[in-house]
Amino acid sequence: MHFRTSEDFWELTELPERLVVLGGGAIGCVLEQAMARLGSKVTIVHRGHRILPKEDEDASRIIHDALIRDGATVHTGRTGASISSNDGQSGVLTLDDGSTVGFDVIVAALGREPHVDALGLDRAGVRTDADGYVTVDATLRTTNPRIWAAGDITGLPKFTHTAGVNGSVAATNAILGLRRKAETRVIPRVTFTAPEVAAVGLAPSEADERIHRVVSWDHAHSDRAVAEADIDGYTRIVVDRRGRILGGTIVGPRAGETVGELTLAVKAGLSTSTVAGASHPYPTFNDPLWNTAVADVRHRLGRGAIAVAIRILRRVRTAVVGRR
Repeated sequence: MHFRTSEDFWELTELPERLVVLGGGAIGCVLEQAMARLGSKVTIVHRGHRILPKEDEDASRIIHDALIRDGATVHTGRTGASISSNDGQSGVLTLDDGSTVGFDVIVAALGREPHVDALGLDRAGVRTDADGYVTVDATLRTTNPRIWAAGDITGLPKFTHTAGVNGSVAATNAILGLRRKAETRVIPRVTFTAPEVAAVGLAPSEADERIHRVVSWDHAHSDRAVAEADIDGYTRIVVDRRGRILGGTIVGPRAGETVGELTLAVKAGLSTSTVAGASHPYPTFNDPLWNTAVADVRHRLGRGAIAVAIRILRRVRTAVVGRR
């Protein structure tokens, strides 16, 4: 039987007829969709009640439906109970509900854990937490004042772009004696399925309706999405009472590019009025972000001093007309 992870999966030289992916996170969904489109009979087995559990429920639903359309089978709320093989080549995965799934290749996409036991970090005075991640402060300095750390080993979000930025922070702090702090709050993420799912900052599901407002724009109203017949997606942002953008989720083609502007808005504390006041090229997949900003500004104008003034003027006009 062929057991693979996301590391050695790429060593396959032939398309497996039947593929099982364990795990419904970002890596599992990307691998499953790609292989299903190439022609494999793909099955995903996910422990949770929905795939992409870190994302909006609507995003999870859209990707779930996309995988089904591409011919994949998705089992949620299930785990593998046992694996057996008669010929040593193909295998059968038995799920916890007693059902079985045959496979030629099985891929474990269940997350990663640090392996630092052989590094002798304790002898260097570098501490690790209960999960094995290296303990660092805000500047990425370890408990040994002469050693800094960056990347997955620190336990921060495991993305290449995060490791790259924090690697620069750690290097300049170590070499130049600076006190730059690592970014831990505004870290964008992208799941490269079709459609893509991108998110940054405060998630809509985390918003508190008492102090936040969630604004959505369905891509069925995006001219670029309509022109390319790819309307299954949305742009959704979270704003505070002053209109500052705190985060959001984008589902659709090139969401990974659009989230760049959203990331900057969150990082810089920009308001929806600032984004709405900036000219955006048309028609693009970035246009829905502008539309969400405009929608929020309109909402605020409808409830603010301008709206009150307009209502007063209307009443005055009605009274004057009535006297005539």
